[in-house]
This record gives sequence, C-alpha cells and structure tokens, in this order.
Amino acid sequence: MQLAVSATQTSTGEAFQFWVLGTVAVIGALCTVLMKKAVHSALCLAGTMIILAVFYLANGAYFLGIVQVVVYTGAIMMLFLFVVMLVGVTAADSLKETIKGQRVWAAVCGIGFGVLLVAGIANANLKHFDGLKQANAGGNVEGLAALIFTKYVFAFEITGALLITSAIGAMVLTHRERTERAKTQRELSEQRVSDGKHLPPLPAPGVYARHNAVDIAGLLPDGTPSELTVNQTLRGRGQIRDVSSEALSDLKALEQRSTERLGREEEAAK
Repeated sequence: MQLAVSATQTSTGEAFQFWVLGTVAVIGALCTVLMKKAVHSALCLAGTMIILAVFYLANGAYFLGIVQVVVYTGAIMMLFLFVVMLVGVTAADSLKETIKGQRVWAAVCGIGFGVLLVAGIANANLKHFDGLKQANAGGNVEGLAALIFTKYVFAFEITGALLITSAIGAMVLTHRERTERAKTQRELSEQRVSDGKHLPPLPAPGVYARHNAVDIAGLLPDGTPSELTVNQTLRGRGQIRDVSSEALSDLKALEQRSTERLGREEEAAK
C-alpha cells in the first residue's frame, strides 16, 4: 500500500484546518468592516490576525507566525485598541471628512488593491510546489530575509514608506496649535473658585458595594443619581446605567430587615 502523499496533494487535516480557520478569518474580516463600534472591529481584526499566524505556522513559516502574533496582534493591534478605548470613537466621527474626497480615493485604492489581489491569485502556480524542506533549506529566517531584500525589496520599501507617511499624516491631523499661553495650576484653581464649580475632588462613581462601576452614577441621600460621579464622555455616548430604582429597593429591603431585627430584639428583651 502506498502511504506517501504526493507534494501536489493536500492531506485531510490540512484541508480541514484551512476551511475551518479560513471561514472564521473571513467572518472576522467582515465583522471588522461591518461592526458599528470601533472596539469590536479591532477585536475581530485581532482574531483574524491570530488565524493568519496559525496559517503561517502550519506552512512552516515559524518566524513569520511568531512575528504576526507578537508584533502585529500583540503590539500594534493592542495599542490601537487601547487608543480607541481611551480617546473614544463614535459613529458620528466617521461622517466628518477632514480631507475632501478621501472617500472617493479610498474606494479607488480599494478597487485597485482588489485587482492586484485577483491578478496575483490568477498568476499563482498551483501545479508545482517546492515544498517546505526546500523553502527552509538554509533556515526559515534566512529564507525570509533573502526574499524580502532581493525579490520583494521594492514592495517592502513601498510598504515602509506608506507606514511612515501614515504616521506623519496622523500627527499632522491630530496636531493643534496653541494660540494662547497655557494657564498655571494656580490660575486654574482661582478660575474654579470664581466660577463656583465643585472645589473638592469629585465623588466616586457607584452605588453601594454591589455597583461600583464607572458607568453607574452614585446616589444622593434622597436617592437621586449624582451627575458629578460619572464621566461626561460616557454620558455623552449614552453609556450611563441608571440603577437608582434597584438601589432604592435594596435600601427599603435593608430597612425592613433592620426593623424586623429590632422588633425581635425588643420581644426577646421583654
């Protein structure tokens, strides 16, 4: 019986891995584009990158797979996710164009990238495979470096220039020139006093010990939520939860239990 598998054939395990993980990767890519919240889109993109790293590892590109996880998924994507969660991005931000015609140019670039992708797949050689042993003959890192700095050096340099341009563009778009002198801490304190604002530190968010999250307003003695205990950014997004009714019901239940306990103590004393 011939047990050896030809180099041009794919084993059952490889085919199963490709179709299962490939389907998940495509779903993650679609969710990255279709999700309304930027945080969810970033998490879907991180999952797609991890699956790509698994594909690299399965094909013997161990160095590239580790770099995909450590550098892209572990560093760049998590940094992007941290910035999105810190600064905040809403759906209304995407409706404002800072550069005229950027949507048209983005559509043109997307179509051009799709054409290049289709042309690359059409020109791929699907009948002859060199195999992993020949590709990693001199070492995986050495083989990858040889391809980057010889055959694909032009594409590598263009990608580097594109990343540098993106970083410079982000700094230019987010930079704001200061038109007046920055106020000192003493001047800010005097202004707060003259404006009659809340002078002591703001009260902490949360209601009792069961609800101490930042998106839950603290309760005043009369049971109404305090506006000073929650972040105004969360309030502007509509992400504040009102648990005043729950807290009042818990307070009434606690008072009832205290009354019953005092009644039992008085009866026991008699």
